Amino acid sequence: MNITLTGGTGYIGSVVLERLVERGHTVTALVRSTTSATTVTAAGAEAVVIDFTDINALSAAFAAGDAVIHTATPGDETSSDFDRRIADAALRSLAGTTKPYIQTSGIWIWGNNADITETSLIDSPAVSAWHDPIEKEILAADINATVLAPAIVYGRAGSLEHLFIPADGATSVQLVGDGSQRWTTVNVDDLADLYVLVVEQGEGLGYLVAASGQNPTVAEIAKAGAHKAAVAPESAEASRTRLSAALADALLLDQAATGSYAKSLGWKPSRPSLIASLENRSNAS
Repeated sequence: MNITLTGGTGYIGSVVLERLVERGHTVTALVRSTTSATTVTAAGAEAVVIDFTDINALSAAFAAGDAVIHTATPGDETSSDFDRRIADAALRSLAGTTKPYIQTSGIWIWGNNADITETSLIDSPAVSAWHDPIEKEILAADINATVLAPAIVYGRAGSLEHLFIPADGATSVQLVGDGSQRWTTVNVDDLADLYVLVVEQGEGLGYLVAASGQNPTVAEIAKAGAHKAAVAPESAEASRTRLSAALADALLLDQAATGSYAKSLGWKPSRPSLIASLENRSNAS
């Protein structure tokens, strides 16, 4: 397949790109700059430098491929407008076709929930509330869409586990709140496997929860990452002051999921858990 990919230099997208190339697909990576073009070309993609504010250019790029995977995100206050333009381009170019389209969402959209499934009520905190109207429009349209919602992603050199790795010389690691809340998790390499599985199967699935079934508490995560440092709880309000209210409110959510639907499709998450990964890192230091 010739797969158009956004976010090919990002945390998730770079691993998706790697896996697609390994599987023999031709990947057209849409990037902002010549520097990013060099990066994705080295990873095996065909780079297209594009203006992500130009919906006509995005639509043409999406229409040229056999499938589209959207993983790019600014990760800031412009994220909603950015995803709105991506969605508009997808709706314009893919409507009435069978070409697979994968939109990346996030686990926080389901709020506090001890058993998140694809049919759970959307109850997003403020930081991710912008997802809902865009994703509803995508899923209501005549396109072959999957909205893939990763759990807390870890592995390689990224993501939130670094909150719980003590800085050089530090004697303690700060929890988010009292640490009793659970985070549902997924390894970035396992996650990339799921993107590839979905695009290869070619069927629009609606919402798809990408969770390994490992749901440790924040206290357990921090203990694994702290090594010999102490673990220090704080009040929820202290976390909101330290991290910003929007981010802390998301990190304070208590969430668990099994990922059973994704597993029923043949997905087999197999990489070490977040706890094991942090413990291995601590033991090696």
